[in-house]
Amino acid sequence: MTPKSDSWISKRGGTHTTIIGDRKGRKIASVISSHEAVKKIIPGIIQSKGPSGGSFRAKVLRPDARGNLRLLFTQGTSYQEIILVTTAGDIAEGEAISDELNALIEKELKE
Repeated sequence: MTPKSDSWISKRGGTHTTIIGDRKGRKIASVISSHEAVKKIIPGIIQSKGPSGGSFRAKVLRPDARGNLRLLFTQGTSYQEIILVTTAGDIAEGEAISDELNALIEKELKE
């Protein structure tokens, strides 16, 4: 299933609306939002990580106690954490969802 480019907007929460990574960032956000376990995507502020640069990368980080996840986008000298509110009820379910989402991200970044 190929999501529409801005299908993640229907699941967006919070006050920040910008996603770093241009087209790749929006595409990853759309793919993540299409997963049945993701209820809400809450973009965080864009921050500077220092002098090192590089290409766009995305990675789902480990879950919190309730199974919610953090998605980390990095591009050049900037990074952004995005909170993913999921249907998971605990860490184990969150880790399973994290593995699925990282596989989806890996597939999308290779295309």
